[in-house]
Amino acid sequence: MTERENFLSIIKRTGYERIPVMYDFCPYLQETCGHKVEELFREIGFTPSPMAYANGIPVRDWDTEKFRKYYGPLKEGTTIDIYGVANEPGSAAAMHMTHMRHPLEKMEALEELEAYPFPQFVRDEEEMAGQLARNNALKAQDKVICGSMQCTIWETAWYMRGMEVLMMDMMSEDEMAGFLLDKVTSLAVQRAEYYVETGAEILYFGDDVGMQRTVMMSKDLYQTWLKPRLKKVVDAARAIRPDVIIFYHSCGFIEPFIEDLIEVGIDVLNPVQPECMDFGEIHGKYGDRLSFHGTIGTQTTMPFGTPEQVRAEVFKNLDIAGKKGGLLVSPTHLLEPEVPWENIRAYIQACRDYTR
Repeated sequence: MTERENFLSIIKRTGYERIPVMYDFCPYLQETCGHKVEELFREIGFTPSPMAYANGIPVRDWDTEKFRKYYGPLKEGTTIDIYGVANEPGSAAAMHMTHMRHPLEKMEALEELEAYPFPQFVRDEEEMAGQLARNNALKAQDKVICGSMQCTIWETAWYMRGMEVLMMDMMSEDEMAGFLLDKVTSLAVQRAEYYVETGAEILYFGDDVGMQRTVMMSKDLYQTWLKPRLKKVVDAARAIRPDVIIFYHSCGFIEPFIEDLIEVGIDVLNPVQPECMDFGEIHGKYGDRLSFHGTIGTQTTMPFGTPEQVRAEVFKNLDIAGKKGGLLVSPTHLLEPEVPWENIRAYIQACRDYTR
């Protein structure tokens, strides 16, 4: 199998020849360990995952300074995204962590939300043709094209409104909740359609709906407000490309929502944090209908385990998944500064060695 064929076959649970290496470094680890990974790949004759990320839909107005009027004073170095969400830098000890500010938090009337400058996406046929050509060229280089849309509906909305405020809006059935979630869903549909029209084979959705030991909201609240809107985005993408593969990310304990995610059309669940859910149990219940991505703890094994424990965890979870595949084994989240190089090396070596 080519790298591309092998990757897709794991997802489809039709067998595989090797395990792709997948991870994300925080800026500190990228600076201190990025070159070590490149050297290790050369040393052991191995390559990282063939998944390549596609460019997203262009925005009409990239000037985010217009959002400052929704805040009081902001710290120097604050960044504001296209939705108006501000991230203030912390102290030097915080490193890449920031303090999030919410532009819609103090709004009290629907008219205020309606007047807000939500991003306007641009569909330019010439630009889209260029993106399609770029993605086709990457496929010819044995890559699998992914459109990353994590923070799809729930997180995008609460980043703008504030979690507590949006929760209260939903529980009181305030029309502001419906307007905001519908608006964010409409924007997500536009993004998803653009990705698949320009060649994406995978869409990576995600909204954290779990906490460490329980779900973030009741099943009724989830099924009323979030599930039908996520289905709308999935259906819009599949109306254009029926075979598009849908990844879905949620940190924490989300077992009560997994059946809902399957019904919506999710193909691959990420990250199945071992601190929150047992992969063996989850795979036993859903492994015939879902594939998985993750399972190696970034709260436990990667930062605080030994290299031998990292290797054992990789092997154990791949054994659970079995010969057909269904698991893209990887750390469950961004690797933070506490993770030692020896454990990163052990993860990569374990992926290489498992099928040998």
